[in-house]
Amino acid sequence: MFKIWSFARTRTGLFCTSNPQKGYPGSSTVLLVNNSVINEDTAIDTFDQNQNLMKFGLLEILQLIGALGFFIYGMKVMSDGIQKVAGSKMRDILEAMTSNRVLGLLTGFMVTALVQSSSATTVMIVSFVNAGLLSLVESIGVIMGANIGTTITAWLISILGFKVKISALALPIIAVGFPMLFSSRDRINSWAHVLIGFALLFMGLDELKNSVPDLKSNPEILSFLQHYADLGYLSTFIFIIVGTVLTLVVQSSSAAMALTLVMCNEGWIPFELAAAMVLGENIGTTITANLAALVGNIHAKRAAGAHFIFNVFGVIWMFVVFPFFLKGIAYYMGNFMQMFPSSESANYNPEHIPIALSIFHTSFNILNVLMLIWFVPFIAKTVTRIIPSKGDDEDFSLEFIGRGLVQTPDISLAEAENEIVKFAKINQKGVQKISDLIEETEHRTQQKLLKKIKEYEEHTDLIELKVGEFLMELSRLELSNQGSRRVQSLLAVINHMESIGDVYYQMSRSIEQKIEKKIWFDESHRNDLREMRDLVFKSMEIMKPALRKKADQVNLEAAIEIEKQINQMRDRFKAKIFKKIEKGKTNLETGLIYMDLINGYEKIADHVIHVSQALRGDHLDLEDEVTT
Repeated sequence: MFKIWSFARTRTGLFCTSNPQKGYPGSSTVLLVNNSVINEDTAIDTFDQNQNLMKFGLLEILQLIGALGFFIYGMKVMSDGIQKVAGSKMRDILEAMTSNRVLGLLTGFMVTALVQSSSATTVMIVSFVNAGLLSLVESIGVIMGANIGTTITAWLISILGFKVKISALALPIIAVGFPMLFSSRDRINSWAHVLIGFALLFMGLDELKNSVPDLKSNPEILSFLQHYADLGYLSTFIFIIVGTVLTLVVQSSSAAMALTLVMCNEGWIPFELAAAMVLGENIGTTITANLAALVGNIHAKRAAGAHFIFNVFGVIWMFVVFPFFLKGIAYYMGNFMQMFPSSESANYNPEHIPIALSIFHTSFNILNVLMLIWFVPFIAKTVTRIIPSKGDDEDFSLEFIGRGLVQTPDISLAEAENEIVKFAKINQKGVQKISDLIEETEHRTQQKLLKKIKEYEEHTDLIELKVGEFLMELSRLELSNQGSRRVQSLLAVINHMESIGDVYYQMSRSIEQKIEKKIWFDESHRNDLREMRDLVFKSMEIMKPALRKKADQVNLEAAIEIEKQINQMRDRFKAKIFKKIEKGKTNLETGLIYMDLINGYEKIADHVIHVSQALRGDHLDLEDEVTT
């Protein structure tokens, strides 16, 4: 029996109907389409494709969004796993691998190649800068490397995602990783997340490909795209915007790149428009870091700003040479690879577009880095001018402790340490203000100094509270014994830091009393106080580097020696002032205020040595002895 199929092309696609006719000999099936004989399965497939296209409604859109979410979630699981694997050693890695801009570039490249998301890498970089682990100049080098590292995704997708059914390996990979999730060892557990995330990433990619509608048979959509493709530089600009918006929506340049490659593979857009979208994705990917930096300190904002400037400048120069650059890629692929991605070529093959897009993405980012790596200091200066410091008021804000940034306990500890270093600098300024107040004779300036010292003391209370809350929150995380001891040490440190603020505020009250009673210190008194102040400053200078050191690296010998000198000086000055009072060379009120200031300096020195002891963990050892 023959089946006679009739086909008609309508506005919504190609349709076919069958009309079985009896009375024909034989059992073969004859199908006539545009005067060509085809088999029945091909006709039914064509019909099903067009029916699926016609049915692409809300449910299909949700499936597409779900597939995209699947892909991004897999990438996030893998990224988080890699961060956990490297987290405990991240600080040492960064110190070793960002010592110059070339090593920083390689670091950014390797991290992004592993994490498979430049957005994740740049958010981590912003977190590192926020914590004071990276300087602005070092961060720019790492960001440049991240821009090259993100091109690995395009190659994985274009070479593996479309050529090999890598999703077929996903379940075996999960089978390997799943038992590791239940390991009590953190490192094995983290590797489980890496493996499962990798599998989910490619399963998501496979679902993404299956969820994309086949628009090749839809003349309306194709004509719509062709209309925008013929606008020259304006067309390029439009699709740069499209790529930027797409990346903003999905919050991942890797996901946007994957979607762009799928669109090319399915024939939605030609190579030229896809390349323009990639340029837009380079801008869109900077938004994630800038969003993270909104809740960071000024250094984090500058790092995110540098990322934006670097990527936008690259898009600008590429926009100028865009047609020539694409022709160069098409020429290279046609002559050396026998591939023809350009729609202008007589041998045009859309299957070659993913490779061409990967070449474009990689070559653009490498050239951009090669051009701008020599201008890293200039970029840093530019972004510093664009995002200026707030001045003295910034001294009183939490500068290093971030909120909402991607962090590991090690990074959080570094943030707290840097905040405490700043705390020490504020106290040093407070002690300097005391010295200025002792020397000052002009009444208005004296009042300004008294007000400033009071502000310093109030802010030391606030800093202790905020840093203390941060450390207490950190202590609730899963910390190693070393990390837990470090948190306890830092809590003791900020307590002594706040006490220093209390002491110099009380010293200012004594000086205020001296001013009100019009008591005068002679030059001998002033020299004694200057000598005491200099030793206190010296002890504080010894203390500051210890704030960044590990417990076993803190050396107390120099600090103890200074402490002994200060105690001896205090005893000598006490004996000296008592003799002066006894002989009537100094009145009692002057002598008492002088003694208050000498004792104040000595108390500050006591708290300074207690900070160093807390850093070494001496107070914890004493607690252990008591409990045992």
